Amino acid sequence: MWELWMRRALALAALAEGHTSPNPLVGAVVLDRQGRLVGEGFHARAGDAHAEVGALRQAGDAARGGTLVVTLEPCCHHGRTPPCSEAVLRAGIGRVVIALEDPDPRVDGGGIRQLREAGLEVISGVLREEARQQNRAFLHRVRTGRPFGVLKWAMSLDGRTALPNGVSQWISGPSARDWVHRLRSGMDAVVVGGGTVRGDDPLLTSRGRRSPEPLRVVLSRSLDLPNQAQLWDTALAPTLVAHGPDADLRRLPSGPEELRLSVCEPQQLMEALAERGCNQVLWECGPELAAAAIRQGCVQEIAAVVAPKLMGGMAARTPLGDLNFSAMDQVLQGQWHQSEPMGNDWLLRWRSGN
Repeated sequence: MWELWMRRALALAALAEGHTSPNPLVGAVVLDRQGRLVGEGFHARAGDAHAEVGALRQAGDAARGGTLVVTLEPCCHHGRTPPCSEAVLRAGIGRVVIALEDPDPRVDGGGIRQLREAGLEVISGVLREEARQQNRAFLHRVRTGRPFGVLKWAMSLDGRTALPNGVSQWISGPSARDWVHRLRSGMDAVVVGGGTVRGDDPLLTSRGRRSPEPLRVVLSRSLDLPNQAQLWDTALAPTLVAHGPDADLRRLPSGPEELRLSVCEPQQLMEALAERGCNQVLWECGPELAAAAIRQGCVQEIAAVVAPKLMGGMAARTPLGDLNFSAMDQVLQGQWHQSEPMGNDWLLRWRSGN
């Protein structure tokens, strides 16, 4: 009987996609004793009131004896905001319905335990899988210490991402390019390598679909980067240049922030981005860096736009470099997550089985 209200809470949570990191997406509704909706809320951004607090504040005295329906276990620790479990107890709620337990070590069942010990009825697991999918990036970061990685590319029907001479604009059509801007708006960071900066001079923004724009990251061992590039304009969006310990800092462009890694590899970059509060990262890089990111476990999803074009060429560019496989039982196996037409192109989304 709680699925309807939990779907409403999940829809509220989705309103803040791309804005809550390092926190999860959370939505909540409050029903009075008669089961009528008297309050609702969602966590808008880190540092703001949590979903439960907003919903309870809207409900006021009508919450007493009622039911709180929330997509994630209420927190029970002091962070930027006070514990939500205490706010629930003060409001006089009689029942709490939860979709998903919070794996954060500071919570990890403690919120549920506190509520039950206070005499509240707690029902958990309502639409758990939907809630898990919605917060897959947050859950992955908590579990692994690295953001959830999405690798994106556009290619022709014959698997080419550029002509032999390097020309690649535009493989996909306007609808697909608009989708990419929306995809970026839900990310905390967008990563490219130095070769992409030199060859494509990308902008890597959501084109105003999000404010502030996601962090733009360049991973470069040598810092062999152009003096002028769209990414160096940090008035439009923040930019971070990550490099290894032996890079020549005299080559560092002016404007972007610098990040020195102990080893200039995708895994070290992702760990550093997790420490900065990134839950989800988009890789828009060339084939060699993409292959390295996959080999090091930094890619959990691939979003490929396939255009109905034939580009040909034995030397033409393909999406991935060598993954060092020599037998079919070594290849990475995943599942199709989404497939749909997009203008004249087709979107295919693959998720790792890990």
